[in-house]
Amino acid sequence: MSVRKVRDAFVLVGGFVALIWVLQVFNWADGYRLDTEFAIYPHNVGRLADIFTAPFLHLSWQHIEGNTVPLFVLGVLAAYRGIGKFLLVSLIIMVTSGLAVWLFQSSGEPTVGASGVIFGYFGYVLIRGFFDRNLLDIGVGIVAGVLYWTILQVAIPGTPGISWIGHLGGLFGGVVAAWFLRTRTPAEVTSGGGGWRSGWTTGIRSGADDSRSAGNRSPAGPASPASPGHPGSHAAADLLRQLDDMGL
Repeated sequence: MSVRKVRDAFVLVGGFVALIWVLQVFNWADGYRLDTEFAIYPHNVGRLADIFTAPFLHLSWQHIEGNTVPLFVLGVLAAYRGIGKFLLVSLIIMVTSGLAVWLFQSSGEPTVGASGVIFGYFGYVLIRGFFDRNLLDIGVGIVAGVLYWTILQVAIPGTPGISWIGHLGGLFGGVVAAWFLRTRTPAEVTSGGGGWRSGWTTGIRSGADDSRSAGNRSPAGPASPASPGHPGSHAAADLLRQLDDMGL
């Protein structure tokens, strides 16, 4: 985590919240016609694409006010590891939450709101640290769980006026995103020549030690693929830096 990534998370999620408020003003001024035109209608094939527009719309001022704070807080917590990864997380959550409503909601009433996305961010933040084995993220998830565990109450089946199916779909999507986008560290890298195998991360981290001990090596000895002079080590390091800059 870096200050730049935290700043980017605040800007992006703040922009998302600002956007839904601007849309709410236009929606309210137009008699909430946008809700009718871009909501999710269960089992309606022609409206399937609206799973990507419904999270930006709300039914009333009370609806958007209730969603704003948890959306911003959980959104920032989900985004501070990188914008690229956050956008993929958001896409997965929108798909699982929207499809849950489209497939399984029995009533034909239109559904809008960012609640499913909020539940997805909650599930992602809560479980991400365990998949990544990251103590900081585990701590953040515990804090988020303590602060927002009460939102799970509205996912109870039968809650009037609440699309609990969409909430559960979002929560499921957040857990899936945490698993699918978990940090993967290759255990070893195989070279194409002499069959030498070396730990990728070990090779990069031990570059300084290798350079200090270079004078003790035999000139005729084979070079490890992860040694600092080998082009593979530079390529691996460059790739990791590029992924980090992209937020992945």
